Amino acid sequence: MNQSSKSPKIIFVTGTDTDAGKTVVATALLYSLAGAGYTTAALKPIAAGADVTEQGLRNDDALQLQAAATLAHDYQDVNPILFTDPIAPHIAALNEGVALSVESCVEQCQTVIQSDVDAVVVEGAGGWLVPLNDRSSMADLASALKAEVILVVGIKLGCINHALLTVEAIENSGLKLLGWIANHLHGEIPESAANIASLGSRINAPLLAEMPYIEAVQSSALSAEYIDVSLLKSYLD
Repeated sequence: MNQSSKSPKIIFVTGTDTDAGKTVVATALLYSLAGAGYTTAALKPIAAGADVTEQGLRNDDALQLQAAATLAHDYQDVNPILFTDPIAPHIAALNEGVALSVESCVEQCQTVIQSDVDAVVVEGAGGWLVPLNDRSSMADLASALKAEVILVVGIKLGCINHALLTVEAIENSGLKLLGWIANHLHGEIPESAANIASLGSRINAPLLAEMPYIEAVQSSALSAEYIDVSLLKSYLD
């Protein structure tokens, strides 16, 4: 399904908060797209939280995305901006003396964004309105990348409010919500099915997957079977 004469579709994965499960979902989406015959590239524009490796500083989320894409890119292309401490990006940038901006971030994403693939899966940092600087947020980055959005809803107490506020913010940004994914963060919580049904009746976008609780992040490849990529076909094709 490679569309070599066209620009790739940009899918921005955001979450209701920092622990909603964006990485598990984004990597599962990459595996699922590959299983459906689509070529993919992965991008984690900004990451906060680095491990020291023989190759240099690395972020585990970005490494998982890099490994799941069908087209390999160097780590620095997959994750062009990396901060050491696992804190909000704008605070990490301030602490490290980095001037973080949407424009510079988009420029550093171009190698992956211009890949000859069907889709680029982009994982945000934190939630939709996490600041990048005094003026801009992750929402502005998604808009600048001309992305469409998948929302990961971490199923827990309070998720209905978090999810609906995030959906409203996405809609107010002018970007399209392609769909949402209900991600069980723990074992069954009371009335989780009722919570998901309540969200389904209020979110004007398809439920792409209900993902069960998975203890190991490495199970993302197995999680791919839960995502209904056919619901994205009209967008991807």
